[in-house]
Amino acid sequence: QVQLVESGGDLVQAGESLTLSCVASGNIFSINAMGWYRQAPGMQRELVALITNSEQTYFADSVKGRFTISRDHHKNMVFLQMNSLKPDDTAVYYCNAQTTYGTSLLGQGTQVTVSS
Repeated sequence: QVQLVESGGDLVQAGESLTLSCVASGNIFSINAMGWYRQAPGMQRELVALITNSEQTYFADSVKGRFTISRDHHKNMVFLQMNSLKPDDTAVYYCNAQTTYGTSLLGQGTQVTVSS
């Protein structure tokens, strides 16, 4: 099994930047992609960004051009750099790991709040 622990959530002003971090432990060799989901109050959870082991990336349309995703394979970490934050980015952000077993795992989440 894979365990995920996020950090970096905070309260920021609109237009500011924030970086989220996630460290994976456990059966890390089963991971073939990592990413970030978010869930705002009253909304469905959505995939924000994903990066595969071969560094292919995916971004939701709502964050393209503002967010970047990267991995440190040596430290088993994934990062989400968020620029030009908007109040609509307010949500709980969950680290995600997708495994070769076909499972999709989430961490416990970190709160990002963007004030206008």
